[in-house]
Amino acid sequence: MPDQRKRLPAVFFRAATGREPVREWLRELEKEDRRVIGVDIKTVEFGWPVGMPVCKSVGKGIWEVRSNLARNRIARVLFCIYDGYMVLLHGLIKKSGKLPKVDLDLARERKSQVEEG
Repeated sequence: MPDQRKRLPAVFFRAATGREPVREWLRELEKEDRRVIGVDIKTVEFGWPVGMPVCKSVGKGIWEVRSNLARNRIARVLFCIYDGYMVLLHGLIKKSGKLPKVDLDLARERKSQVEEG
C-alpha cells in the first residue's frame, strides 16, 4: 500500500535477475548529484501531478524527472506509473538536447516488464 503522505511513492524497477538499474546508477554518482536527483524525485512523489521544469511526459506512459546538476550537466530519471507507484525505470546523464532513443526504448521495455508482472 502506498505511503498516504506521498501522492505517488517511488519504487525501483527490479529486473528478473534482481538487479535494480536505477539504484545502481545512482550509487555511481557523486553524493551531491544523488542529493539533487533525490530532491527532484521527492518533489514528484509529494506533489504529483507535477509539470515543468521538474517533470515532463515523454510519451506512451513514460515520464521524466528533470534534474540540473553542477557543471552544466543534466540528469533524467525515466519512470512510469503503475498500481499507484512511480516506478523508476532508467537513469541517465544527458549529453545532448534530445533524449536518446536507446534510453527511451530501454525505459519502454522495462515498463512492459512491469506491466506484465
